[in-house]
Amino acid sequence: MTSAGLNLIAQALSIYGRDLRLEVSNSRFQEMFNLPDSLVTPGARFDDTIRYLAETGEYGHVADVEAYVAQKVEQARAFEPHYMERTRANGRTISVEGSPLPQGGWVTVYTDITRAKRSEELLRARSEELSDQVLAHAEELSATNRELAATITALEEAKRQLTAMEARTRLTTEMMPAHIAHVDAQGYYTYSNRRLSVVLPGSPSEIVDMHMSEVLGPGSFAKVKPHLDAAYAGQSPVFEFTEDHDSRRIRVALTPDGQGGVYLMSMDITEETQARVALQQTRRRALAAQMTSGLAHDFSNLLTIILGMQGKLAKMPLGPEARELVAATQATARRGGRLLDRIADMTGKRTLRPRATDLHALLHDLKILASPSLPRGVGLSVLDHAPDAPIMLDPGMLQDALLNLILNARDACGATGQITVSVHAVGDIWIEIAVTDTGPGFSPEALKQALDPFFTTKGGEGSGLGLPMVYDMVKLTGGDLRLRNTPSGASVTLRLPYRAAPPMAGGLALLVEDSDDLRVAVRDMLVDLGHTVIEAASVDEASALLADVEDIRLVLSDIRLQGKATGLDLLDRVAAGGPPIVLMTSLPQNDPLHRAALVRAPVLTKPFTRAQLSALIGGEEAA
Repeated sequence: MTSAGLNLIAQALSIYGRDLRLEVSNSRFQEMFNLPDSLVTPGARFDDTIRYLAETGEYGHVADVEAYVAQKVEQARAFEPHYMERTRANGRTISVEGSPLPQGGWVTVYTDITRAKRSEELLRARSEELSDQVLAHAEELSATNRELAATITALEEAKRQLTAMEARTRLTTEMMPAHIAHVDAQGYYTYSNRRLSVVLPGSPSEIVDMHMSEVLGPGSFAKVKPHLDAAYAGQSPVFEFTEDHDSRRIRVALTPDGQGGVYLMSMDITEETQARVALQQTRRRALAAQMTSGLAHDFSNLLTIILGMQGKLAKMPLGPEARELVAATQATARRGGRLLDRIADMTGKRTLRPRATDLHALLHDLKILASPSLPRGVGLSVLDHAPDAPIMLDPGMLQDALLNLILNARDACGATGQITVSVHAVGDIWIEIAVTDTGPGFSPEALKQALDPFFTTKGGEGSGLGLPMVYDMVKLTGGDLRLRNTPSGASVTLRLPYRAAPPMAGGLALLVEDSDDLRVAVRDMLVDLGHTVIEAASVDEASALLADVEDIRLVLSDIRLQGKATGLDLLDRVAAGGPPIVLMTSLPQNDPLHRAALVRAPVLTKPFTRAQLSALIGGEEAA
């Protein structure tokens, strides 16, 4: 139908693609230039057509045909809108109007204007009353009008292309998980892709004509302003800051526009930062273990020899003073052995085992465990503002760390004082746990070095490994630890990533596993825990099911699956507010995929039992 329509028009028409091959032409194109069928067949080469026309005399005498063809091909590669008129070798005159296409290539329309030209010449010959100047102007005006009409057509096409390009650009920027904006020289927004509320929840989406300080708030704007001033001065800073509302970590890139304004791109990298912190801590621990394992082995041997020699001395008939020295040496050597054990605990393999944890119950048990070790004059208060829903934590590691902090606070308070443990959520990003006391607080030296291994203010009674072990636990989760003094004493604040636990047993579960045998075994476990199960073998299948099936309450996915996509890609595809995802894998813990998964979602290491699965997803109590 398209070909039939093109054949009805009086002009010759051809369309060549970006590869300089014919896409479409009409019958008038073949008739006008007397082209063979091979040159009007889709796919015919542009250079072959030019060569044929040059050899048949279409362009008059051409001394070097190949050079002429090469010149025309070069012009076609850098195609520009144009209008021209030329007289052919057969004496007829044609107009040639060309316009580029948005996807590459161009369309050209050829119009035979011989009759119009002859009419102009006849008018010149027969009009004695009109001066040659008027006729020349008339001819020039006629040609100009034709060229103007072609230019208007080209401009309208360019306008249409620009409008479509602008719409595509805006749609693309509004789909990005980042805020893209522009501010003028005074700091007022002139453009925004309306994604600021995704990066900073609670912020407005429509911010054009608003000032940055009004949009970001005074605290966040104060952190951005020095870098904004640098961008106004011509630099292109990239920086990170922690915003005040939910303590999200934000990365911002600023680029001057060359006219006094600045382009901005900002994105939430909180999860990336948590993963980076956890990975750095894992690497530090591996390096520390490598460095200390050999030393610990040698020192253990030396301590064994010392204890053996002192044991022999203790059996000899020595005086009271010598016996005291032997006993003191033995006690010191044993203390050295305990210290080596703690070093091994700190630098050895400590695996996080997050599970659905009721923080209320953990804090209740913590108070029961810690209270008997406190003097009568030291009180322990727990301010429990933790979320009611279960949270993914390693309860054993966390409880050990909090007990360590409470015992440190006890030693700081002495015979009387007050210890307070307070817990609350910071948005949906962090769980913040603070242990404060009414002791003398940290000395300036302790504030700088308390997290360094072996630093202690307890003299011979302390190992200097308590706070470093707490710090190690926090960093393994991707969190952070802060020491400070309050008006009443010292405070140690832990920030752990807030990861809500999967829902309680029951409901529809999506199982993503590419091994048929494993899928059967895991499905039976989920069914035993009260779930209805649907299955997929790849990320693409799982994504399709998530899009089509409502009420999926849990996704249990292997990390390595059919195809190139992994369980981590499935995490990226699940929209905010979608069902929680639990990953499972048989990869070793030092595998990059396994390490990356640990800081983004709960991970079950294969093989696992029904009880372990139940503990992780918050179903029946693990046996």
